[in-house]
Parts: sequence; structure tokens; C-alpha cells
Amino acid sequence: MINLYSDTQTRPTAAMREAMASAEVGDEQSFADPTVNELCARVAELLGKEAAVFLPSGTMCNAIGFRLHIGPGGDEVYLHRRSHPIVAEAGGPAALSGAVLCPLDGERGMFTAEALRDALRPPDRYLPRSRLASVEQTTNLSGGHVWPWEQLSEVVDVAREAGLRLHMDGARLMNAVVASGRSAAAWASGFDTAWVDFSKGLGAPVGACLAGSRELIDEAWRYKQMWGGAMRQAGIVAAGALYALDHHVERLADDHALAASLAGDLASVEGVSIDPSAVTTNIVVFEVADAPALIAALADAGVRMGALGPTTVRAVTHLDVGADDVAQAVEAVRTALAAR
Repeated sequence: MINLYSDTQTRPTAAMREAMASAEVGDEQSFADPTVNELCARVAELLGKEAAVFLPSGTMCNAIGFRLHIGPGGDEVYLHRRSHPIVAEAGGPAALSGAVLCPLDGERGMFTAEALRDALRPPDRYLPRSRLASVEQTTNLSGGHVWPWEQLSEVVDVAREAGLRLHMDGARLMNAVVASGRSAAAWASGFDTAWVDFSKGLGAPVGACLAGSRELIDEAWRYKQMWGGAMRQAGIVAAGALYALDHHVERLADDHALAASLAGDLASVEGVSIDPSAVTTNIVVFEVADAPALIAALADAGVRMGALGPTTVRAVTHLDVGADDVAQAVEAVRTALAAR
């Protein structure tokens, strides 16, 4: 199976498995796991924050991140309509934090400062309290786009002027770093909380780290304990994350180049609508007449992609996919569409 469904499909390499097997471990709940401690210190420095906490998933990073900023309930969060907390977290922000989600529209998964400003609530006891702005870097379902620096800076400025907190969903932050040449700390600057995921393009099997001030991360530990995210000898999986930071960041450029190649080749397929110039990281989104039918035909041909809607298909490159795999996937798309 040529698996282009998501970069979450990556498997740890042999060298990563070896690093995990030989990791020094201890009780992470007692801060006695040296490998977890090293990872948290490394991520805090990477993101330019005081502290970080290792969590089982990026979804838990968002869940705890939101809870740190939301009051007893009824506070409002501003985020893009297609962002992960809305479409893929089972209503967690409402269930766990009592958050009111205000979905904002915007091209390529990014909203503007004007859209945020227009959505803010005036102080009124009848209304939700404007509390948090959350951005996704890169934008997932909209095609792996990196926020333009000026646009993001304007969003941060408007949020700060309004007294909002800021949270960065950094599921693919390192893709943005490699594509833009701008550091993770620069992207996370101005944000109260930010996180980085290891189980996507970085290729680790498990985990993400949430970073912020020491005070916020101390409180994050309380929710980690409360929601069952506290672990024991977690250094085994933290070692995979450390290996990924050491060996799998720069190679994300290979995924980006492969995605660009995939997009360019798909543009030549009759029945596919795509703008190859819009593909800048590892996510390729294109249009066909019947996405579910194409996905089914591709599965029969040994190729896995994902349908984002009736006519929208997503393919994601990662370290388990090579140039030959992409070439075969394109031919499978060509054959499937020609047969309809």
C-alpha cells in the first residue's frame, strides 16, 4: 500500500527504534525520567518559552492549551472554521473547557486581523467573553499553507490589543520552519502557548510537547494528571521525539519537494483540478468530480488518499513515501479517472 492518507501514517525508522530501545527512563510523573526532561527542555528552548510538558497527543495539547486560557465556561475562542479543534476533536473544547467556538472564514485556512476584529464581542453580561485566538501552523485541511508573517503578526496585534490570549496549534510547525526559513521560536513569539507534534512529518510514533510560561506549564501538568495523560517510563517514546528533532527536521524539505512533484504531475491528469504553485509544504489538496469514488478505486489499486468532501482529495507526503511511490500514485489516479 502506498499510503498518502496522512503524515500520521509514518512509522519509526530502525534507527529511531534503536534510540527508543536504549533510552534511559524513570517515572515522568515524579520528573525522574531524564529523557522526558531532556525533551521538555529542548522544546521549551526551541519554541522560546520557559517550560514545556510532554503529552500523548497534539489533541491533548490543544485541549489543555484551551483550558489554560478559558475561564469557568462561556468564554469565546476565535479560530478558523476548518481548524482541528472544530473538525477533529470530538467537541472537546466545549466539553472540557466550556468554550464557545467562533469559527472564522479566510482563504487557505487562515483568517485576517480584520476578520478577528470584526468578530470580537463588546463587554456585555449578555454575551460570551472574548478570550482566546487560536491559529493552526501549517493549515491542515486547507492544504498545508504557512501563514504569511505579516498576516500572522497583524492577528497577534489585534488579539493583544483586545486583551486576548493566543494559542498556536503547531501540529506541523516544523514544516513551516523548513518551508519559511523562520525559526520555531519566531513563529511562536507573541503566543502564550504553542506546541509541536512528533507523530506527523517528524516520524515518531507518539507524542507532542506544549510550551509556555512556567506558571502555565505547572497548571498544564494539573490537567495532564486530571485527564489521564500522565505517564510513567515515558522516556521510551520521548527518545523517539528527540531522535526526530535531531534527524528528521531538515529532511522535511524532501517531503515538500515530493509534494510539489506530486502536485505538478497531478495537474497533467485529465479530470484533476489543482494549482501546483499553491503547494508549499507536504500537503496536496485537489479537486475531482467524485472524491469518494476515486478514493475507493485508488484503494483497489494499492494507493491510499483521503476524501475531504464530495469533490476534494488530500494526499500527504512523508518519510515512508518515495518518488517511485508518488509516480505510481499519479498513474493510479490517471487510470481511475480514465475508467469513469
